[in-house]
Amino acid sequence: MLGQLPPITDPNVLVGYANADDAGVYRITDDIAVVLTTDFFTPIVDDPYWFGAIAAANALSDVYAMGARPLAALNIAMFPAQPGFFPSLKEIMHGGIDKMAEAGVSIIGGHTIRDKEPKFGFAVLGVIHPGKILDNSRARVGDAIVLTKKIGTGIISTGVKAGLCSDGVIREFTSSMAMLNRRASEIMLEVGVSTATDVTGFGLIGHLNEVLTASRCRARIFSGQVPFFEEAERLIGLNKVPGGTIANIKSFSSYVTFSEGVSDPERILLNDAQTSGGLLIFVPAGKKEILIGAMQSEGLLAAYIGDVTGELKDDIHIHVEK
Repeated sequence: MLGQLPPITDPNVLVGYANADDAGVYRITDDIAVVLTTDFFTPIVDDPYWFGAIAAANALSDVYAMGARPLAALNIAMFPAQPGFFPSLKEIMHGGIDKMAEAGVSIIGGHTIRDKEPKFGFAVLGVIHPGKILDNSRARVGDAIVLTKKIGTGIISTGVKAGLCSDGVIREFTSSMAMLNRRASEIMLEVGVSTATDVTGFGLIGHLNEVLTASRCRARIFSGQVPFFEEAERLIGLNKVPGGTIANIKSFSSYVTFSEGVSDPERILLNDAQTSGGLLIFVPAGKKEILIGAMQSEGLLAAYIGDVTGELKDDIHIHVEK
């Protein structure tokens, strides 16, 4: 799809679509650049308020992953025209408004379209110094890789739709998706990291692969150290795996090797299509413990899951071992 777009020739475009980055960046002055992104999707949970909150957190995540500060947003809403849906739409809007307010972001407009299936999200504008952009090409050999949220929301969402998950599981995965990556981003900037991305639709493997491809590096991941939702493994046993996850496995299999000790459920989870996942942070090895300690001291998840091991030499970008 991106190959159909015209080449970017404007020198003020500091980050475009070439490396599948989280957001685009456009230079305004020598000291100010704007960060632009958009994201919207169909309901991921049944509760309309939390659907709106998750949509907002998800849209903001791309800005946080670039190391930027979000300022303003435009709402994107598609919904059935039936009056009976309007109360749910009001709750969806409230969830998005509250989450944007938590992030200190002003909603300054938007656009709506009538559609049979509801869809909701935001376009977000942020700011950053042109010299401090955490784009996908900045991972370095020797970096440790740290993840800030559990993996498995795609599989659990499929299980929720099938009525197979308890209220406690629903609360846990909803809370994870609705949690802003704001403080994790602030801490990584305070510590000083090489780069970061967020884990969303292409799964952990897919988004890791994007950074490694742009940075011309390869990495080793320890599957036993990746934080997974426990419920997700049970649902895999019931064959509740979403189509997006299956598509990821097919798309990225040629870039990955697995040791014998890595189980089939782990292989699926590493490819699970996430919604509003955590930050995947590449930090110099000497700062790994500082970063993890700073995040854990504030009650944030910060799991060391692997390392950037060398320069890219062939089509195998990622090796996963137990």
